[in-house]
Amino acid sequence: MRRVRRVVLVLTAWLVLAPAAAAKLPLPTRLAHALEVPGNSPDASGAIAVDLITGRTVFERHADSSLVPASNEKLAVTYASLVELGPAYRFRTEVISSGYQDGAVWHGNVYLKGFGDPTLTSLQLERLAAQLKQKGILQIDGRVVGDDTWFDSERTAPGWKSSFLLYESPPLTALAVDHGVYDGHLSLQPTLAAAGRFKRLLRRRGIAAGRASVGVAPAGAYALAQVESEPLSEVLVEMDRESDNFTAELLLKEIGAEVRGVGSTAAGAAIVLRDLGAAGVPLQGVLLFDGSGLSLDDRITARALAAVLLAAWNDPEIRASFLRALPVAGVNGTLEDRMQKKPTRGVVRAKTGTTNRASALAGYVGRRYVFAVIQNGFPVSAWAARKAQDRFATALASAL
Repeated sequence: MRRVRRVVLVLTAWLVLAPAAAAKLPLPTRLAHALEVPGNSPDASGAIAVDLITGRTVFERHADSSLVPASNEKLAVTYASLVELGPAYRFRTEVISSGYQDGAVWHGNVYLKGFGDPTLTSLQLERLAAQLKQKGILQIDGRVVGDDTWFDSERTAPGWKSSFLLYESPPLTALAVDHGVYDGHLSLQPTLAAAGRFKRLLRRRGIAAGRASVGVAPAGAYALAQVESEPLSEVLVEMDRESDNFTAELLLKEIGAEVRGVGSTAAGAAIVLRDLGAAGVPLQGVLLFDGSGLSLDDRITARALAAVLLAAWNDPEIRASFLRALPVAGVNGTLEDRMQKKPTRGVVRAKTGTTNRASALAGYVGRRYVFAVIQNGFPVSAWAARKAQDRFATALASAL
């Protein structure tokens, strides 16, 4: 009996002292241990942690491995959009025409012109209709035409599986209302659906109009009504916290349209890569084919992700907006149900990423550390990957 008691006492002491002993281990050792979760392939993983105060890399493992990023790709798009467009940028949607008004009748077609707003809603279309009503227009003797030519006509991005269209994102277009949902389902013709929706709302306001169609506004068309989105800083909150693929893809095209006059995925991606290079992000092993991270051809390194986060942190004009867009551990977004206890809850701000081939987490721990963890597999073990990521972030939070 005494021997049993002695063993129990020893075990109890070990359990009490083990966490304390582990806490005394050097931080790099604790970070290495955090990644040791069965089910993850070390050869298909990359991780890094950097001290924000000193700039010193406190841990790295396969940090230069070129890996599938999943939705961590959105971090690069978030950074470049804030650099190129600015936090206060707003998407616009216009009603334009080359016709003329005679009393309560508008002679000519009216064009609902989209400029890539991923947040455009039926409520905003109602406001456009109300603006026409305020001008005294009660009849449009032409058509209601949807114009989406601000972007190209590609509805998906390079490297997407066919199942990604609709399942992961609505068709990509410069004119989509309610995220492409029309009459309770995702429309394969979002531009036409938007024009049809606008015609209905005009009728609700007492404005009769011709049939809805798709076309291109004439060069001499001028604005009759306009609405704007919330500032880009708010759009990014929706995109990154909920990992919205559609918003990321339209934002990438918006960068191309605004900066180069070409509203294409390729044009936007080229600008993003240019901005990353200018910020000192190492681009070896980085391939960017879309904005959401859905493309099977996308590649990134843990070191590049950390460098993007550092660049955002060191830029006072975009830091606050960049940070605010990220999910907060145990509080909101895709991290609401992860790391819900101290020391991570409310302290870790990070972007998640999940596909069947990749799992990733990259972000900040307080005001002290930036980190990135990426795991790949065919398929990747989502449970094992997230466990390693959470343990890694927890080890950093415990060192604050």
